[in-house]
Amino acid sequence: MMPLRKIGRTYRHFKRYRQILKVLVKYGFGDVMERLRLNRYVEVGKKIIRLNKKRDTDIKRFSRVERIRMALEELGPTFIKLGQFLSVRPDLVPLELTKELKKLQDNVPALPFAEVKKGVEEEFKTSLETNFSFFDTKPFAAASIAQVHLAKLLDRREVAVKIRRPGIKEIINTDLEIMLHLANIIEKHYPESEFYDPVGIVRELSRSIKKELDFTYESRNIKKFAQNFKDDKIIYVPMVIEKLSTEKVLTLEYVKGIKVSDYDKLESAGLNRKIIARNGATLILKQIFDYGFFHGDPHPGNILILENNVICFLDFGIMGRLSEEMKNNFANMIMGIIQKDTNIIITTIEIICNGDIQDREELREEIDEFIDYYYGISLGEINFGKLLNELIEAVIRHKLKIPSNFFLMEKALITVEGLGKGLDPDFNMVSLLRPFTQKLISKKLSLLQMVEDTLKLIPELSQLLKEIPTETREILQKLKTGKLKVEFEHKGLKPMLSTGDKISNRLSFSIVIAALIIGSSLIVNSKMGPLLWGFPAVGIIGFLAAGVFGLYLIIAILRSGRL
Repeated sequence: MMPLRKIGRTYRHFKRYRQILKVLVKYGFGDVMERLRLNRYVEVGKKIIRLNKKRDTDIKRFSRVERIRMALEELGPTFIKLGQFLSVRPDLVPLELTKELKKLQDNVPALPFAEVKKGVEEEFKTSLETNFSFFDTKPFAAASIAQVHLAKLLDRREVAVKIRRPGIKEIINTDLEIMLHLANIIEKHYPESEFYDPVGIVRELSRSIKKELDFTYESRNIKKFAQNFKDDKIIYVPMVIEKLSTEKVLTLEYVKGIKVSDYDKLESAGLNRKIIARNGATLILKQIFDYGFFHGDPHPGNILILENNVICFLDFGIMGRLSEEMKNNFANMIMGIIQKDTNIIITTIEIICNGDIQDREELREEIDEFIDYYYGISLGEINFGKLLNELIEAVIRHKLKIPSNFFLMEKALITVEGLGKGLDPDFNMVSLLRPFTQKLISKKLSLLQMVEDTLKLIPELSQLLKEIPTETREILQKLKTGKLKVEFEHKGLKPMLSTGDKISNRLSFSIVIAALIIGSSLIVNSKMGPLLWGFPAVGIIGFLAAGVFGLYLIIAILRSGRL
């Protein structure tokens, strides 16, 4: 990313800053702009705020969360992606806002076919007719980053061609640079935001979007996903046409099927909704617990049902990854919930969140209440999604940080449970979860796995044993010579130090002004030459300098808003 000092210096950034400021003020966030002092970065800021204040009464008929969603939609693809990212992070934004952000729409006009044709031909360095016998001029899907066209290869196979919008990478990079700048300003002016780590959020979003912009990542995801399920008969994975796939264009086998939520068509085609519900959930659980590589957005539009109840996932741009440790921890937590064991749940939460629980007893009471509520209810009656949400809300209230992939996994499980219940009212997620978690825990506790884990530690332990004598000798030598240094990191002192610097600077400035006035007065009274209008010239220059410096100091104080 561009260094912060360069942000806003180019016309490109300045123009976009103005657009962002106008949209935020338009939707009633002028107070935030003033607190962040964005007028210091965009000179027209105050003027825009004044002009838009009269609109406040019109826009405020919408709730604040609705206005946030509307502003993000108007600001375009990068901000829509930010909203979608935050919509599955109830640990970062209020639950009410996450629900509203799930409504974000990414609908944009389709690119003219002439631009699509030009883009594909430039990417493949050959004419469209060289690779395709047919290419539909109208897309069947269009979003802010890419659009998809139906086409046929020279051998008449039907394919879906995904084309990245021209210039979208540059637009997103500019927005990400501005977002990073704004995140730094938020951390500076909102000390309470430190827990939420705005800069960290933008960096994580940046990594995610840059992968989404490069279709080679999606291509690799599809191939890895297909390899995982190569022997599974209940799933079909579209084939990547590698010779026609690049960073900007992705060509996939076109799969014809019925959308999983189109119940009437499923029944008309003689497909079994109960089997589909069970197979769909089983596939997601295999992805999570067996492979640690799962589809992060399994909504109805991304799942097709083929003949014999075979399931086909689409759109592999968002994929979740889980380490062996995370899989084991999640399995332990699920077993703790199923067995209604508070100790297992709390211990696992502490491990997952990688931090101490400040009020362990209060959290224990909340989880006990939560378990008591489900006590006596059969597994078949438990709504797993609701149960998991309640547990996560309790964790968030205790200011514990949950890994982002955990939320992606939660979203996938809850989405699939909802689809399962829509297909089959008797569908039960917990009964399917239990064997997966038991299998994972049994594997972890098996003698063979323990031996494997121990063998993995041997190289690290060997290296450590080699390093200990040398490092111990170095520490003792530094202690002996008095060269041992201890570093410490302070937190929360930056605003105080900054304020102290401003105070000392203003005091120094005031002393200099006072010295100029006193010195000039002495010179004027001494009537030393050379004279100007009958007064010593040096004294007059001193008074003028003191006046200019004094005026500058007054303006600085007034602009800070602190008299």
